[in-house]
Amino acid sequence: MGSELTYRGHESQPITDSYSPKPIKPWFLVTRPIRYLLREQRLVFVLVGIAIASLFFAAIPSSSHAPYDPSQVSGTDTFSYVPAVSHVGGSGFGSVRSGGKVPLGLKRKGLRIVVTGGAGFVGSHLVDRLIARGDSVIVVDNFFTGRKENVMHHFGNPNFELIRHDVVEPLLLEVDQIYHLACPASPVHYKFNPVKTIISFFYQIYKTNVVGTLNMLGLAKRVGARFLLTSTSEVYGDPLQHPQKETYWGNVNPIGVRSCYDEGKRTAETLTMDYHRGAGVEVRIARIFNTYGPRMCIDDGRVVSNFVAQALRKEPLTVYGDGKQTRSFQYVSDLVEGLMRLMEGEHVGPFNLGNPGEFTMLELAEVVQETIDPNAKIEFKPNTEDDPHKRKPDISRAKELLGWEPKVSLRKGLPLMVKDFRQRIFGDHKEGSASTTTTASSTSS
Repeated sequence: MGSELTYRGHESQPITDSYSPKPIKPWFLVTRPIRYLLREQRLVFVLVGIAIASLFFAAIPSSSHAPYDPSQVSGTDTFSYVPAVSHVGGSGFGSVRSGGKVPLGLKRKGLRIVVTGGAGFVGSHLVDRLIARGDSVIVVDNFFTGRKENVMHHFGNPNFELIRHDVVEPLLLEVDQIYHLACPASPVHYKFNPVKTIISFFYQIYKTNVVGTLNMLGLAKRVGARFLLTSTSEVYGDPLQHPQKETYWGNVNPIGVRSCYDEGKRTAETLTMDYHRGAGVEVRIARIFNTYGPRMCIDDGRVVSNFVAQALRKEPLTVYGDGKQTRSFQYVSDLVEGLMRLMEGEHVGPFNLGNPGEFTMLELAEVVQETIDPNAKIEFKPNTEDDPHKRKPDISRAKELLGWEPKVSLRKGLPLMVKDFRQRIFGDHKEGSASTTTTASSTSS
């Protein structure tokens, strides 16, 4: 008898392949890592590692650097201001960013800088300072007033290049910053060759553009470099405001014997600001007042060099007019520090860079007599045309925005200049002129 299998669908449950996980217990995500740390003493190892790391970083010196010590740099001009500068990206506005601290373990990246007129009096001291800071410097000079001797001590330095070139001709370079100092600045030079001076400023097409400044501004625009123009207190002419502020527009004779220099610099300032506003070029403008120091041209016609050279040669000190006209004299190391602070800062300017200490020409002659020869005589001659009666900078803006003011007084700086002049006039060369400026920086601190 055959068996019979009867299927009753309603008496059995269908088999499914789906899986339902157990519900997650509350706080499981919190308690699981805690249990992991507590097993096998893992928490102890973590705490020990944190303690060791804390001791390690505490033992390392802080990344904030101690104040710069000028005595640590020998053979070059030394100053107290060494900003941290980082180069940001390629070209365009704001390609150089200043300020901040250099991260721990990283060395400040040196910049590639061109200094036009870098073999001159002020330019060579600026080059010394930039080289000492670790930058690569290209000096562009046609040696109209500059001297190779001022930069010879850098020959052989891989960070130094010298190009004999006139800025009225275009120049193609890849640089981060441009210090534009090129132009005859002493009365003897720009009166001797006024056409040369004005041609170094005015472009022949439309006779309004500034050739040397135009070329350097064009270079700054092409490569995204920051541009600093060294203008002059001569833009104020024979001022009716005393002391002179940067907002003063000046009182200049546009057809006088000094106008080739005065008006040329005023036009250079105009062109610089036009490139800043119209082309987005980062610019800085410094208005330099009377500056003295080693490496000045001995017979350049400026009053300090005239008096020092005449006193050393036992000649009468030549005072033009009644000697009551006033000037302010800053030592070259103070000026260079001011230029560097302006370049690395965030303010366009213009800024007056000068020493507000005011001297009449007779008072200056007396200081030279005290320093060199008390028996030196004074000889009066008729005053020159358009000679300003008073000249004194208001440097409150530089103090506030740049944190700058001159440190070297005339009575401290003049002996260092006299030492350099004596060595060059009489051949009594015992020390490099660079050490002279180093001494000035030390005495000013």
